Amino acid sequence: MSTSEVLPQGAGYGVVVGIGLFFSAFMVGLTAIQARYTGVSPKDSEEFSSASRSVKPGLIASGIVSAWTWAATLLQSSAVAYRYGISGPWWYAAGATVQVLLFAQLAAKLKLNAPYAHTWLEIVGARWGTTAHLVFMAFGLATNLIVSSMLVLGGSATVTSLTGMSTIAACFLIPLGVAIYVVVGGMRSTLLCDYTHTTVLFAIILTFVFTVYATSGYIGSISHMHYLLGEVSQITPVAGNAGGSYLTLRSKNGLIFGVINLIGNFATVFQDQAYWQRAIASRPSTTVKAYLIGGLAWFAIPFAFSTTLGLAAVAFSAVPAANSSSQDPLSSSFIPLLAPLSQNAISEGLPASLAAATLLGQSGAAALLIVLFLAVTSATSAELIAVSSILTYDVYVRYINPKATEQQILRMSHAGVVIFALVMGIAGVIFYYIGVSMGWLYTFMGVILGSAVCPIALCITWKKASKVGCISGSLIGFAAGIIAWLVTTSALNQKAINVTTSGGNYEMLAGNLASIGVGAIISTAASLIWPDNYDFASTRAINNHGAAVAGKVGDELEEQEDEKKVRDVSVSSVTNEAQVDPELDPVGLNKAFKFAARASIVLTLVLMILIPLPLFFAQTVYSVTGFSVWVIVGIIWTFLSAFAVVIYPLWESRAALRLISRGVIMDIFSPGSGKFVAPSSTREPGE
Repeated sequence: MSTSEVLPQGAGYGVVVGIGLFFSAFMVGLTAIQARYTGVSPKDSEEFSSASRSVKPGLIASGIVSAWTWAATLLQSSAVAYRYGISGPWWYAAGATVQVLLFAQLAAKLKLNAPYAHTWLEIVGARWGTTAHLVFMAFGLATNLIVSSMLVLGGSATVTSLTGMSTIAACFLIPLGVAIYVVVGGMRSTLLCDYTHTTVLFAIILTFVFTVYATSGYIGSISHMHYLLGEVSQITPVAGNAGGSYLTLRSKNGLIFGVINLIGNFATVFQDQAYWQRAIASRPSTTVKAYLIGGLAWFAIPFAFSTTLGLAAVAFSAVPAANSSSQDPLSSSFIPLLAPLSQNAISEGLPASLAAATLLGQSGAAALLIVLFLAVTSATSAELIAVSSILTYDVYVRYINPKATEQQILRMSHAGVVIFALVMGIAGVIFYYIGVSMGWLYTFMGVILGSAVCPIALCITWKKASKVGCISGSLIGFAAGIIAWLVTTSALNQKAINVTTSGGNYEMLAGNLASIGVGAIISTAASLIWPDNYDFASTRAINNHGAAVAGKVGDELEEQEDEKKVRDVSVSSVTNEAQVDPELDPVGLNKAFKFAARASIVLTLVLMILIPLPLFFAQTVYSVTGFSVWVIVGIIWTFLSAFAVVIYPLWESRAALRLISRGVIMDIFSPGSGKFVAPSSTREPGE
């Protein structure tokens, strides 16, 4: 079945351009409504980059889910389900959930140790100076570039496969509409768009789930899916799986992928400003809650999606096509509804799109195209605002114009969004032409990014972290990762090193382990041998006046920071500043950190060890009952996740919704009377 025939080329342009511009117009209108009826306006740089640090946990959790839902979340998770069976969805979901859960600890420390920072790089610069700032900024921007390239590559490959749309056009048009609403609305607009996209995403995922497991004429039930997967296991057994079955967690290659996935995603969470941006935008008292909810809610997306479409793509190879002369999948005259896919097609993430098109024809292809586009654009918006913040505060304000005015900072923020939108398109085209796929990039990212994970975490959380040790660990770990990756590739492939040979599981595993392991060992050992004794006073002083007083004082503080005199700011001034917001009480934030540490570590142990490893070593091949429990738990988890990030944000924002509704009604009956008038309180209206 040729996916290029499923939808006309115009449908691709219609979705990418039409829906993109629709959401841009929708968000522009929503921003205008907010400005009129709640007084929240993105014309202030603090509001543009951090939503005035006042967003409630439900919306932050929804934003985390949306930002973490890349093209790879939907496509790569289905690809590993197609390759390894039911172990693929688990290792993908669990291996990319624990980072968000553990990040809750960093989010709590951020609010405690640098409550007014705009970026994580500002903290590095305030603590360790310019050299460390430049080194880690290189890692940070590389992370954003790789993540963005994966978004564009995965999105464009699927749009092209379903509609025949030009890949080059898709690479540039995907960021276009996103850049419009990010420039107009800033961080709060991005979060609201995330919420909208997440809502549609869950609706379409549940549609696919119930179609495959309840109504489809090809599958239609959990028991029939189990039967079909059993048949395929006899035709094409999975190498390294117990009994060659798709119905087992005993998958050697699945486990290897899980380790690669775990390491690589640490880099793309801990070093991606998009996740720090949400911690910065969150209310201090609820930051930990937001990340724990967001992480657990996100788990359901790749798990349910790939358990549905990834396994459906496998099962369709045991379903007879209309022109098949035999109904027996083992017969030589059997013609499958969906022929087995090539490794290149799997690496491009096509099992999901093929399964959707086979399942529901044009409707399925269109639904997948929409859900993929929304996932890509919401994650793209997170990357755009993240890089814009780095270019503004860590390049422009720190090195070019330390005395920048409010308007200059805002203009640079807007320019940063546009600049990186163009860079995303160019990077996607470059990787496309050199033959690098989304799947290759996904497993490679930990090789070059993993070495900085531990040093960054130590910088934010540990007073003994050594500047020299952490910088050395990052650079030596980077070199070790590259060397291990290339040496393993050469050794296992008769000295042939190219895109194909370097993308194997063992090659990527070696590079990933060397990178994160060497970086962690050197930075930790050096810090224990030559410890610092840092009090975080200078990081607490970052931009602290800008959050509470007039712009003149903020400009003076920026000048002090540029001259590296932030360490001279007294602890008493920091304490006085913290008193402006009772949510920044150190006692409460320390309790939040301890809770985050306990909860995230326990959940990590459950997801990565206590559940999967006993099942791996047991070599169990699931019966119909076991597989039914597996699928039903996934469906229940999906409903709970949808409640947490779709219904809960509406409930917690009920005051703001009432305020807007009252203003609209007043304007209808008495034009001009509904405009918001700021009260004397300093807290954001409706928050």
